[in-house]
Amino acid sequence: MNDWPEGWSGDDRGSGYGRGGASARPESARVMRQVRRGATPPPGPGQSAPPYGAGVPQQPSYTDGQGYGGDGYDSGYNTGQVYGGGGGQGSGPGGPRPGRPAPDWRRRIKWTAITVVTVLVVTTVGTYFWADSKLNREVDLSKVIDRPEAGEGTNYLIVGSDSREGMTDEQKKDLHTGSAEGKRTDSMMILHTGDNGSTLISLPRDSDVEIPSFVGSESGKTYKGTGRHTKLNAAYAEDGPELLVRTVEYNTGLRLDHYVEIGFAGFANIVDAVGGVEMDIPQDIKDKKSGADFKKGKQTLNGEEALAFVRTRYALPGSDLDRTKNQQKFLSALASQVATPSTVLNPFRLYPTMGAGLDSLVVDKDMGLFDLAGMFWAMKSVSGGDGTSMNMPVSGSVGSNLKWDDAKVKKLVQELRNDDEVTVSGN
Repeated sequence: MNDWPEGWSGDDRGSGYGRGGASARPESARVMRQVRRGATPPPGPGQSAPPYGAGVPQQPSYTDGQGYGGDGYDSGYNTGQVYGGGGGQGSGPGGPRPGRPAPDWRRRIKWTAITVVTVLVVTTVGTYFWADSKLNREVDLSKVIDRPEAGEGTNYLIVGSDSREGMTDEQKKDLHTGSAEGKRTDSMMILHTGDNGSTLISLPRDSDVEIPSFVGSESGKTYKGTGRHTKLNAAYAEDGPELLVRTVEYNTGLRLDHYVEIGFAGFANIVDAVGGVEMDIPQDIKDKKSGADFKKGKQTLNGEEALAFVRTRYALPGSDLDRTKNQQKFLSALASQVATPSTVLNPFRLYPTMGAGLDSLVVDKDMGLFDLAGMFWAMKSVSGGDGTSMNMPVSGSVGSNLKWDDAKVKKLVQELRNDDEVTVSGN
């Protein structure tokens, strides 16, 4: 007699399970039967009620692990699909997780490049306006009267003054500047830039010149020329930059486009900001007045030493003429040092250098940063051998003043005005 519900057999309980045999399986290996919910159909004719009571439904026969009684119902226990999902492909514990998408390197590179370019543009624009605001545009060339006609190229008048403005007593002592009041010019140069290279011409401070008619820079009063001759640096001492420009233009016939001036302290600060300037000094120099004390050979000069070097004249055989040559060499070397990658690409050196230079420069009202940059590059080209450096040609002296060679000066000015190659040689 089979006491199991209809469709159940002893074999369906598994091999030897519950029979006390050696092949009995542990409880965890038992196959769970799927319980169907819903009303239990009444027993048919000749059938007896299941022994579990009226609430227990009739159970189909388990045949192949894919359903009960062949009705197509799949419990899912054998395939790991009890809770749905596709055959072991779910994201539950033990199943493979979906991988992250591959990074879009093109997009990342694009936005990185945009960010870098934006930072560079903002920094460049900010630096430009910062530097432009620091230029001291104090010289008004519109006050200069009776000016020569403009020629080809650009002409700068570069002036080194002995102004002690803003210097402490200790700085005056260290730099051997003395304590004289007012301002005078220790050096004056014309820098011409054009298609045929750059030409740097020193104007000796003791040059004999005529002071022409001029309009006072402060008073606005017109002073008629009397044919008075004096040293060139006296024009600056008498009425400042505007009269100096007027005097140079009158005595040469060359129109000056821009004016640039630097004082003692500013000059020394720029040299220190770039870390010093290397110079090859051709001879031993010792001068108590300027503080110069150098041995022959290559050496790096700091700000104090550089100022002493460019001011020395009493210890040189050619006095002021030799001094102007040393000034040309040093300024060209300084321009080269400022334009090196170690300065331009290093913000910790570039900004102090720009700050020191711009704070101490006095320029004309029409001078822009690009004009100033053009001046430095032209000076750099002179030191690199792509330009010419010379003194204004001198033919002799008048008393203690140096007399220019009129014929050579006239030819030189003509070549500069036409932007021709300079063939005239100086002293």
